[in-house]
Amino acid sequence: MPELPEVETVRRGLAPAMEGQRIVRAQVNRPDLRWPFPERMADRLTGARVVGLRRRSKYILADLDRGESLLIHLGMSGRMLVSGDPLGQFVHDHPAAEKHDHVVLDMENGARITFNDPRRFGAMDLMPTSTAEAHPLLASIGPEPLGNGFSESHLVAALKGRSMPIKSALLDQKIVAGLGNIYVCETLYRGGIHPARRVNRIAERRLAGLVPIVRKVLEEAIAAGGSSLRDFRQADGELGYFQHSFDVYGREGAMCKTPGCETRIARIVQSGRSSFYCPSCQR
Repeated sequence: MPELPEVETVRRGLAPAMEGQRIVRAQVNRPDLRWPFPERMADRLTGARVVGLRRRSKYILADLDRGESLLIHLGMSGRMLVSGDPLGQFVHDHPAAEKHDHVVLDMENGARITFNDPRRFGAMDLMPTSTAEAHPLLASIGPEPLGNGFSESHLVAALKGRSMPIKSALLDQKIVAGLGNIYVCETLYRGGIHPARRVNRIAERRLAGLVPIVRKVLEEAIAAGGSSLRDFRQADGELGYFQHSFDVYGREGAMCKTPGCETRIARIVQSGRSSFYCPSCQR
């Protein structure tokens, strides 16, 4: 499933084609994805202007001039693809429709936004912009890891007295928004902390030290266009490249990248997810 860097990469790719533009035609080709689409979704989108695009955790929110916001979740295999030439630089024909093109938005600038989702685990919903943060999918989400709300003091306080593994804690969306398996593995490697170590057995200074590491890992991943594993593509159809920089994720059996370390990367399973780590560097 796309994590924060992938979703942010898609949001940035959609912005030039959608922000400030009116949706001249919305086409909804099925009644549902993971959940049913809202009533009259095509009618409610057609004619609306996109005031702005923002991201909350792993969700994209398109704020409309009608006082509603379109929530988009990519799920396991969803892709938001831009065709046409909204910036007037080249001439691109729209591609032929594909089987899993479930929602298509034609913008007044000639761009077409297509939500393609073969596995149909993605989702779209419409809600009042003024109460968007109270939406059931957003209401309990913690602070954004790249925002001021995610601080050393916040993380230490949120984890105080807990006995869960640190990997599970960082994946808890109520503690910090948007982190997934890939970037938690990479963060813990850089922090030198074993993914199964219990939170209450980690010194507060080490917990606090994870905050700048989380930010650094995410910023590097966003700069690389995210990580392309299986289905992920950017909004222009290009791959992300951060997977070429992984220190531990997916590298079971490979040598640790820490200079002087001659240990091979190991893998354990935690709550059904693979955790990759260096047994020597992470304690």
